[in-house]
Amino acid sequence: MAALTLPRNGGGLESYSIRNAPLPMPAPGSAPAFNRVAYAAAHVVADPLADNDPWLDIAVDWDRTLAFRHYLWDLGLGIAEAMDTAQRGMGLDWPTAKALIGRALAGAKERPGAVIACGAGTDHLPPGPGVTVADVIAAYEQQIEAVEGLGGRVILMASRALAAVAKGPDDYARVYGRILAQVKQPVILHWLGEMFDPALAGYWGDADHNRAMDTCLAVIRDNATKVDGIKISLLSKEKEIAMRRRLPQGVRMYTGDDFNYAELIAGDDQGYSDALLGIFDAIAPAASAGLARLAAGDEAGFHAILAPTVPLSRHIFKAPTRFYKTGVVFLAYLNGLQDHFLMIGGQQSTRSLPHLAELFRLADAARVLRDPDLAAQRMRKVLAVGGVE
Repeated sequence: MAALTLPRNGGGLESYSIRNAPLPMPAPGSAPAFNRVAYAAAHVVADPLADNDPWLDIAVDWDRTLAFRHYLWDLGLGIAEAMDTAQRGMGLDWPTAKALIGRALAGAKERPGAVIACGAGTDHLPPGPGVTVADVIAAYEQQIEAVEGLGGRVILMASRALAAVAKGPDDYARVYGRILAQVKQPVILHWLGEMFDPALAGYWGDADHNRAMDTCLAVIRDNATKVDGIKISLLSKEKEIAMRRRLPQGVRMYTGDDFNYAELIAGDDQGYSDALLGIFDAIAPAASAGLARLAAGDEAGFHAILAPTVPLSRHIFKAPTRFYKTGVVFLAYLNGLQDHFLMIGGQQSTRSLPHLAELFRLADAARVLRDPDLAAQRMRKVLAVGGVE
């Protein structure tokens, strides 16, 4: 196997040899079937040749961005489009997100059975002292109209503007009740915790997640026919399970727990979680193979494949959790799914060289380096830029 020199976690360098063969990919045209709904929140590929100011301007490589979505569809996964994994709120603005949604929906139409849902929020409305609850409602309505007008299904994203203006749970009930009454088809709600976005602290009107959960559940119960499910991203399996057991019948729990997804998807004797995960972008072959085993009744096989990916995911999503997108894009680069390690907004700089080296080791352990020789070659290039020859 390929060998290279990597930074050690405690400082210094060590020789490292790739130890594991990659997981096999399904044959072309033979995407597996699952007994869980599984969305991968997909990243965007920056255009490295754009002559712009990367911290200020947005340049997307549309061809490679769309090709990555077809790669995920080939593995049987749905696409959660224009979510935080696509750097929504951290480089991807609403006009570019809208363009991304339109292109992805057009790509889905080329593939019978392709599953896609698209993020609609209020990110074109900057929080400020003059913003009102009515402004938040209007902003949601604008983005939902755009997604539905393109034929898309809505993932209702959490709103920084609402978190800033709301005076308590009643304001959340007012906003969500108004919006859910209007949507054309049931939506997926998204409760994104403050570890992913500090501006969302106190969402649902309370800093205590358990009391906030009561408000969220009341909104869901009052609008159950308009809610397909809810994705919660609180990185707490206990809170997810507690909420899952209280959901109205027919409303899905989509795990957004990138620390504990395997056991939450497997479930227990009282239920299970479906999946809408950023880590599925990075570990797509493992997610696909594991879910296929679960659908075949082989829960032990599911865990055998997914368990080694959990340390990798916990590393990618370690605090500051909002910088996880860097690890997702880095793995796409290592795996030949894009030709560079650059991100919109210059976000490739948010993780250190030792962090990326440990990611490489854990990706090897998880068997998600598709071509070990290519991965080692590309890792060496990144190391060389950092002064490690």
